[in-house]
Amino acid sequence: MTAARPLDGLLVVDFSQFLSGPLAGLKLADLGARVIKVERPGTGDLCRTLYLSDTEIGGTNSLFHAINRNKESFAADLRDPRDRARLRALLARADVMIQNFRPGVIARQGFGWDEMHALNPRLVWASVSGYGEAGPWAELPGQDLLAQARSGLLWLTGSAGDPPMPMGLAVADMLAGNLLVQGILAALVGRGRTGQGARVETSLLEALIDFQFEVLTTHLNDGGRLPRRSAVNGAHAYLAAPYGVYATADGWLALAMTPSLARLAELMGVSDLAPFLDDPRKAMTARDEIKAILARAIRTRTTAEWLAILQPADVWCAEVLDWPALFASEAFRRLGMVQRIAGRGVALDTLAGPLRIDGVRPANGRAAPGLGENTDAIVAEFGLDAEADPARSRAS
Repeated sequence: MTAARPLDGLLVVDFSQFLSGPLAGLKLADLGARVIKVERPGTGDLCRTLYLSDTEIGGTNSLFHAINRNKESFAADLRDPRDRARLRALLARADVMIQNFRPGVIARQGFGWDEMHALNPRLVWASVSGYGEAGPWAELPGQDLLAQARSGLLWLTGSAGDPPMPMGLAVADMLAGNLLVQGILAALVGRGRTGQGARVETSLLEALIDFQFEVLTTHLNDGGRLPRRSAVNGAHAYLAAPYGVYATADGWLALAMTPSLARLAELMGVSDLAPFLDDPRKAMTARDEIKAILARAIRTRTTAEWLAILQPADVWCAEVLDWPALFASEAFRRLGMVQRIAGRGVALDTLAGPLRIDGVRPANGRAAPGLGENTDAIVAEFGLDAEADPARSRAS
C-alpha cells in the first residue's frame, strides 16, 4: 500500500515465542510498526521447529512464517551481559515491549516492568501468561488445549452426548494475542495524553473467559444453574430450536434464527411441529424434540434447495463450507485477504490482516526473518555497542 500505515514509526521489541505474543507483534507490524523479534542464538523461537503439519518452507515450518512475517530477528542470549546491555539500549528507545515467558522469568533476566519503566517511562510493557501472574496455576504450562480445558470451553461445546470438544484451532492463543494488541493500543493512546507508558497484561485463561462473557453473564444471573446442551445438533447451550447444524441430502445446513416456528414449519411443510406451536417457551423446553423433527425433514432436500426456500423468507441459514469451497466463493475473493510473501529464497501465500483503513487493507510482502538475520544491522543503526548511557541514547 502507498498510504502511511497508522503505526508507522512505532518501535516494538518482541521477546515472545510460539503464538500468542508473536501474533500480537504481527498485528502491530501489519499496522505499520517496526517489530524486532528477540531470539535465542542457535535455536531461536521454538516455533521455528514446532510443526502443525509436514509443510516446510525454506527449512522452517509454515506456522513460523505465517506468524512472523514482516519482522526483524535480533539474536541475543539473555544470560550474556553484552547482549543484555544491547537490549537495554534498544528498549530505551522502544515504544512497546512484548513477552510471554512464564511468570517471573523475564524479571529475573532484568527486563521486568519495574526495570523497564525506570529505564524508559514511555514504554508500553505487554505480557501474556497462561493463567495470570500468581495463583495455583501460574507455574503450569500456558498451552492452548490445556487452557481450553480449564476454562469450561471444552465442557460447553457440542451436543449433550458428546465428550468435551476442543475447537479446531489454537483459539486461546489467537484471542489472547488480539486482546494484548487491544491493550497495547489503548496504552499508547493513554501515553499520548500523559506521556507515561503502562503495563498491559492478559492470559490465555482470561481471554477464554472473556470469550464466554455472554453465556457466563447469563449463568451468573440465573441462580447458578448450568446450561443444558441440546442432545440434537447442539450449537449453543442457551439458544432454543431451531439453532443448530443439520444434515441435508447432500451436505449440511446451519440454521440460526426464524421469524417463528410456525412460519418455519409452513415453509418446510412439517405438520409434526403443530403440538409445539402454542407456546413460544416450548422452543426451549422441547428443544430436542423440535430439532429431531426438523432434522428428519431437512434430510429430504439438498442444501441449495433449502437455501432457495428459507433465505427469501428471512430464515437465517447458511451452507457449511470447507476451505476449498470458501476460497472458491465470490464473497471470499472480493475480500482480497490472501497475500504472497517472499524473501530469503522462499515464497508462500498467507492471509493479510482483517482490517481495512481508509478502504485499504494493510499488507506487507516481506517473509519471516532468518535467525539473527538483522542483528548486526540493528546494532549499527542504534549504536547499541556504544559506551553510552541508554537514557542518553534515547534522547539523542
